Amino acid sequence: MTDQRTETATAPRLLAVLVAIVTMFGALLADFVIPATADQHMRNDAWPPHAKFHDAQYIVMSFLLGGVALALLAARGGGGRSRLWTACAVLAAPWLGMLGAILFPRTAIQDPEFDNPTIARLHPQLLLALILLTLLLVAVLLPARAIRRR
Repeated sequence: MTDQRTETATAPRLLAVLVAIVTMFGALLADFVIPATADQHMRNDAWPPHAKFHDAQYIVMSFLLGGVALALLAARGGGGRSRLWTACAVLAAPWLGMLGAILFPRTAIQDPEFDNPTIARLHPQLLLALILLTLLLVAVLLPARAIRRR
């Protein structure tokens, strides 16, 4: 027989682990490895070295934040719910940062020479950010809902 507390504790952690893995490897793959998207970022000859520096900084930062979140999620002992919340907050930082970056003057989600398809009228990066932030919100709300049901 399955313990309901174990199920609700596992589902949020699995959602957060999924987001952590995407956070760790997403920017590296998209901005540096996958040719179609790397050509728009680190392999874009039109980008000055300082712009590439900041993209590389984002890649490393995302990897580190995902790693910190995974360490929090893998830890055992007391404070599991607070570790989950902390991990979700850490994971939300780069995705909220992406959404906040478009509010700055003279920024754009893509360079004008590239034509990326949209999905539901959103640039794929923005859609991914919204999906991952939604998963983190669900991960945080699931344990609270289970506690209220008891």
